[in-house]
Amino acid sequence: MDAGLYIVGTPIGNLGDISFRALETLREANLIVAEDTRHTRRLTDRYEITTHLMSCHKFNEIQRAEQIIGRIEKGEAVAMVTDSGMPGISDPGARVVALCRVAGVMITSVPGPAAVTTAVALSGFGEQGFIFAGFLPHKSGGRKRDLEKWKDADLPVVLYESPYRLIKLLGEIAEHLGAERTVFVGRELTKKFEELSTGTPAQIQARYEGRNIKGECVVVIRPEGR
Repeated sequence: MDAGLYIVGTPIGNLGDISFRALETLREANLIVAEDTRHTRRLTDRYEITTHLMSCHKFNEIQRAEQIIGRIEKGEAVAMVTDSGMPGISDPGARVVALCRVAGVMITSVPGPAAVTTAVALSGFGEQGFIFAGFLPHKSGGRKRDLEKWKDADLPVVLYESPYRLIKLLGEIAEHLGAERTVFVGRELTKKFEELSTGTPAQIQARYEGRNIKGECVVVIRPEGR
């Protein structure tokens, strides 16, 4: 492999979704930098990949970027993965890519699954495109500001949310965007217990109320009047 940074997409749930090219890249790279090496080791063990793993997460990304650049400049190929999906998409990796670009090293991508596009396809809302907003802020004021910013959007808005704040988010959508707004929620996408729900915020709240919700959720908010 040529020296450089290889941004590798990995499965968002089902380990069978990894591509042949991604497996080849992970096997042949000199190093895999991973958001959580324990999580990525489940993938590498499944496919008998023995490439050395090194952590690269939001708390050490700048430091790791310097090490990655140094290794690439010495002629090594470095593969970068996160726990799932594409690095840099509401996940660590964007700062590594930016610093590698400044350093002038080769950067390429090995595309793979992404929760945002999977959810949009399952929702049926995305024919004209979509707006990806990632995770909302944790504080109520910031959440309200961001939601109201998308109130008159002509395209569906896609949000990531933890299972612990899903009920809260649905209530906020009803409050700030309208109680009759149509919403799609995808939970545990591509996994054994995948769950897909479409309806008003209150209808989906009723489905989840009182349950121990697990797995990250993707929420797609349909434009008003569509």
